[in-house]
Amino acid sequence: MKTMSCVICKSGVLKQGKTTVTLERNDSVVVIKDVPAMVCDNCGHYFLDEEMTSQVYGIAEETIKKGVEVEVRHLIPV
Repeated sequence: MKTMSCVICKSGVLKQGKTTVTLERNDSVVVIKDVPAMVCDNCGHYFLDEEMTSQVYGIAEETIKKGVEVEVRHLIPV
């Protein structure tokens, strides 16, 4: 398997891990923990695949529609 270098810091290597994603829109803040991602072992920047990005945005949309100001959730794999 080919290792991928981080495009942000240029010196780290991306490894499968979990991260916390924070999204903010207008007056709502959504924090989603335990999100599977490729995480740089040097700078900590993360990259989500297309499916995970869609899932995270879906969670955020649900939360924002409820009118919640701040919500913290753990990702439960589908």
